[in-house]
Formats: sequence, structure tokens, C-alpha cells
Amino acid sequence: MNLQNSTQIERYNNLVSFIDENFKDEIKIEKIEEISHYSYRNINRIFQSLHHETIGKYIKRIRLEKSAEYLKYTNEQVSDIAINVGFSDVASFSKAFKNKFKCSPVAFRKNTNQLHKPIEQIRNEYSIKPLPFTIETLPEFDVLYLEHKGNTQDLKAIEKTWDSFIEYCIHKKLLSNESIFFSETIDDNEITDDCRCRTNVALILRKPLNFAIENLCRTKTHTIQKYVKFIHKGSDEELKNTYNNIYANWLTKIRLEFADKPILEFYVNHHEKIDKKDLITEIYIPIL
Repeated sequence: MNLQNSTQIERYNNLVSFIDENFKDEIKIEKIEEISHYSYRNINRIFQSLHHETIGKYIKRIRLEKSAEYLKYTNEQVSDIAINVGFSDVASFSKAFKNKFKCSPVAFRKNTNQLHKPIEQIRNEYSIKPLPFTIETLPEFDVLYLEHKGNTQDLKAIEKTWDSFIEYCIHKKLLSNESIFFSETIDDNEITDDCRCRTNVALILRKPLNFAIENLCRTKTHTIQKYVKFIHKGSDEELKNTYNNIYANWLTKIRLEFADKPILEFYVNHHEKIDKKDLITEIYIPIL
């Protein structure tokens, strides 16, 4: 890939990162053109070919999906959620929400709460013991990552993304015995369509890159953040059971407020020579 193409990809990645970080605010056409170095008409065509939706529809969709997360995981008023995710008034928010989720925000919250009741019943019925946890604050760090789109439970598809990412890291001589890999879950499978659900596979960067990023890899900075840390021992296929245990005990045993940040999974000893039952994954759930 020549330098010009690398620059164009970097500008595109910068635009996507900017939208993902600022979708709750008004994003002006002039800002999009400034970041991408394209006219809005042309960058919108490129964006649509890659995302299968226009920039405007992308922003509206992730605003609605974020509002659904707030309805599901918080007790915020619907009016506050509407303003928080970038809608100018409750009426326009409610109409857009109903068009996407086929129910009103109030009905969505009610149905979600009803779906959560059996979890509590199962916890009591089978005496699900809460996992031990610690509260940790991770410092700021830079990462290189590759985005995977698809169901977060489709482990084979995510593994292919990991293979591509690691191959790229090897090619760029980024790996060492001290390399730290992790993933971050951006979207909720119950809210976001599978084809748009994002999981980032990532490597912590110990120093700035000395080359232009190629392909669709991107870089970003993780700001300082407080987390609840859990340890999962066993295969990736069993991770779902660990998460079920965590959330089944969240309200009654953990009693902490979720922060609006991605969930991180650090892979302590994941290697093909390690037996699956001995694999260790550190789960970091962001909290306020």
C-alpha cells in the first residue's frame, strides 16, 4: 500500500473514531469534511459502501442503541435519556425509538425488566454464589485494535479477526514476551443487530508507532477508568456462564453503578499450548 492510500485510510479511521466518541453531540458537515479531507457527498458514499448505511443513519442508530442500553441498565428518566443521547426533544426521540424497536421507550424498559426477573429467580433457586471481585483503576494507555462486527458469541468468527490482527502485529514486529492482548465489547447483542455488533481485538502499545497504519487497524487512547475485576478460569465458551453469574448477582451483591464504557477482557495465558480448562481471562466491567 502506498503512502497516499495509508493517509486516506488513516483519515477515514479518524472520522469513524470521532463519530463514535461524539455521536451524542451535534456533528456538523464541516467537521466531517475537515477530518476526512473529502466533500461530505463523497465521504458519505465511501462510508455507506463500508457500513451499509449513511453517516446520518449511523449516528441515529447508535444514539438509539445507546438509549436502549440506558433504559435497560439505568433508572434515568426517558426525557433525560433522550437529551443525553443527542435528541432535541422527547417526541422525536420516542418516534425514532418506536420505529427501530417496535415499541415505546417505556414499554421497552418494562419488557426488559420482566426479562430480568427470571435471572433473579434462578439465582435464588440454585444459590448461584457470587464470584469474588476487586475494584481496580486502570491508567491511561494507548492501543492498536481491529474492529470485528458480528454476534459476540460467534467465537469462531472473532477468532478469525484475532488471527488477522496478530498476523499484522507480527508483520509490523510489534510483539514481545511482554505483549498484552485484550478485547473490548462495544455493543449489546440484545440491542444491536448481529451484523453491526462491535468487538475490538487489541494490543496495548508501549511506545508510539513509527509507521503508517494499514488495513483497517486503528489506534486510540484508553483514558483512566475504574473497573470491577473478575477472574474467569476455563474456556472462552464458558465465559457466558461467568457473565450470567456476574449480572445475576449485580443488584444484590455487587451493588455498583455501571459506567458508559466498554467491557474489557484481558487474556492472561491464552496460548494454543495451554489446556482450555486452565485459560485465565480477566474481566473488567467499568463502573462510576
